[in-house]
Amino acid sequence: ERAAVYRDRLAALSAIQTQQGINPPTVEEADVFGLYQDAGFTCIEAFFFRTGQNWGNRAYFPRADRSLPPGEVLGSFLAQFYDDKPPPRLILLSHGFADCALLAEALGVKSGRKVEVATPARGEKKELVDHAVANAREALGRKLADTSSQRKLLDALAQAFALPRMPRRIEIYDNSHIQGTNAVGAMVVAGPEGFRKNQYRKFNIRSAALTPGDDFGMMREVLTRRFKRLLEEAPRGEADDTVPADEAPLAEETIEHEENQRDDESPWPDLVLIDGGQGQFAAARAVLADLGVTDVPVVSIAKGLDRDAGRETFFVEGRAPFRLPPREPVLYFLQRLRDEAHRFAIGSHRQRRARGLREGGLQEIPGVGPQRKRALLHHFGTVKAIERASVADLARVEGVSDEIARKIYDFFHEGAPASPPVATAQNGGD
Repeated sequence: ERAAVYRDRLAALSAIQTQQGINPPTVEEADVFGLYQDAGFTCIEAFFFRTGQNWGNRAYFPRADRSLPPGEVLGSFLAQFYDDKPPPRLILLSHGFADCALLAEALGVKSGRKVEVATPARGEKKELVDHAVANAREALGRKLADTSSQRKLLDALAQAFALPRMPRRIEIYDNSHIQGTNAVGAMVVAGPEGFRKNQYRKFNIRSAALTPGDDFGMMREVLTRRFKRLLEEAPRGEADDTVPADEAPLAEETIEHEENQRDDESPWPDLVLIDGGQGQFAAARAVLADLGVTDVPVVSIAKGLDRDAGRETFFVEGRAPFRLPPREPVLYFLQRLRDEAHRFAIGSHRQRRARGLREGGLQEIPGVGPQRKRALLHHFGTVKAIERASVADLARVEGVSDEIARKIYDFFHEGAPASPPVATAQNGGD
């Protein structure tokens, strides 16, 4: 028994004394890139070392032709990677390529100093590259697992709404305003790889003819602007990329790869999801019909009684309103899509309102006149600091009571109103 205790202590000492290689002593300044490919997909893991310390790492998933060798993929990636950032003195790679020396020369000219691009074969630098490759392998595995789960949810969604195929691009729409002011429409995009945030769009409601708070009118304006521009930039006939019926079936990973490529090529949605009830659904269908867009399915999701999640009602053309079974995975998936659109709409609305507040003055807040405005700005310095302040901090300002402090806080944070004059956030899906 005593020998076992000593054995465990020796193992513990050995573990804590082992060098982890996180901050390698022989590498002062370098970027390390490890590439790993599987199932037609590529992951490049990058580690950044500065002043002898590891400053972090990041995984990238570049799209590339499956026939290209790893070295060419890595070379193309690096040329784009350093297009807008300064290179370090040393770049370590897991795979070499033909233009390696040319890239090093170009980066040296750009940075005004010598840049070495190397593929180490031994030693500590080789261990760093191997570590990056291992991280790339794990990151790609997680990515493929997430993509597989997302595909299953999209397949289930297609079955639930009787879609002709799995949607590769879903556009979700919502709008946000406070009693009709600073109205903003929002569009978020989702697909087999999750949310595509670089394709999110916001629409500042422009129409002066709209009645304040007209959610249906706002939805009509947003969809009209979106699909009019889509028809101008990518006419439906040119963007249609439906796979011919007589095309031979492909392996699952090949299908996924081809579909992801088509995602980039076609900006047309396979499904439009509206946050709202029967009115928003009718407005969306009318807009698309007026524009001659008849082959894009529209689904509206209305919140349940008492806004309970899990009791949403769905509106689909040709079917009576229906609900999905509780705890159904596709129901949670749809809730996540709707909540993301709501989050983006609210965030866009807050930005617009804060900008308008900075331009229009603090007098827009009920109970805050010129004197209190001067006191607040004198105490906090900027409107941004007032926006970040707590109720207690606001109440410390001379002339600002607890009630006024609560009104100011609620105005910035969508909080529960302290009195009837205070506006609350409204959502187009309500």
